[in-house]
Amino acid sequence: MTHLWVRAEQRENEQRVGITPEGVRSLIAGGFRVTVEESSNRAIPISSYRETGCEIAEEGSWPNAPKDAIIFGLKELPVETSPLVHRHIMFGHAFKGQADGPALLRRFKKGGGKLYDLEYLTDETGRRVAAFGYWAGFAGAAVGMMVWLAEQFGKGPGQEKIDVYPGRDVLINNLKKDLTHALNSGSEKPNAIVIGALGRVGNGASDCFEALNLKVTKWDMAETAHGGPYPEILTHDIFVNCILAQEGVPVFVPKSALTTPRRLSVIADVSCDPGSPYNPIPIYDHATSFDNPVIRVSDGTSPLDVMAIDNLPSMLPVESSEDYAAQLLPSLLALIDIKSGVWGRASKIFDEKISELRI
Repeated sequence: MTHLWVRAEQRENEQRVGITPEGVRSLIAGGFRVTVEESSNRAIPISSYRETGCEIAEEGSWPNAPKDAIIFGLKELPVETSPLVHRHIMFGHAFKGQADGPALLRRFKKGGGKLYDLEYLTDETGRRVAAFGYWAGFAGAAVGMMVWLAEQFGKGPGQEKIDVYPGRDVLINNLKKDLTHALNSGSEKPNAIVIGALGRVGNGASDCFEALNLKVTKWDMAETAHGGPYPEILTHDIFVNCILAQEGVPVFVPKSALTTPRRLSVIADVSCDPGSPYNPIPIYDHATSFDNPVIRVSDGTSPLDVMAIDNLPSMLPVESSEDYAAQLLPSLLALIDIKSGVWGRASKIFDEKISELRI
């Protein structure tokens, strides 16, 4: 019997979960044994899982799980050196040259475990079977709006801290109230540009702005194909980047923009890859966080603030969890045949990375 162990997330401000109680019921009906850890942070209460009839374990007890259990989580594990003996499903952030990647892979090699990285779970066409993109875009646009509102009232740079919201409607209603206050105080209604608007992330960002009744310029590959420069970006108040940093992506906001006359005052870089040599927004050099969400890259009479939080869907943990879990569930049900399909492809990638590892 395949045993899936859902661990509690250990990253600060992380309330999401990749399996809902409805998903647990489906897994149990499919012949799985399911254990769910208690959690002091999870947005979905443990009582809802207990009602499914699954086993409940103490928070953080996964290292003592049976060796044949598959440990499931979303975000990375705390940095340690202890061997990892289990098979793990999570976003490992270990395959693209990330700084902590080699250390994590060494833990797997030392313990004989295996990483099935959620980022690399793909179908036969190479498309990811599940993604948080829509809610990353939605939250990114919302934070961009918060930063713009803070600028209107002389606060800065941006928000002091970003909160977690119980739902989309609460977030939008709060933004509407603050926007009305800003407009009544003399501010002009802002406009926004979203690049990558045809993808999941861009769709979420556009939906957020449209829920606030704001004008949105939607760009995708056709509008950026000429390779730049793109002075039109500087004529908007808020720019949301939804394009991944990779070879061939042009620079959208060059360093020269810092001293160029512009309307642009907020950049929400949802893709958030400042360390990449292909970063299309090379005016900042590190990611931000819920506790420190903004970098002011230009001050004075024309401030320019950058938001680059790398776990934005955590801002709306219930909706993002339910959406992601529904996308992922068919693949989890296929874990019974873990050597083929989506899991076989993920295993092959892990094996290749382990073979490249330098001890």
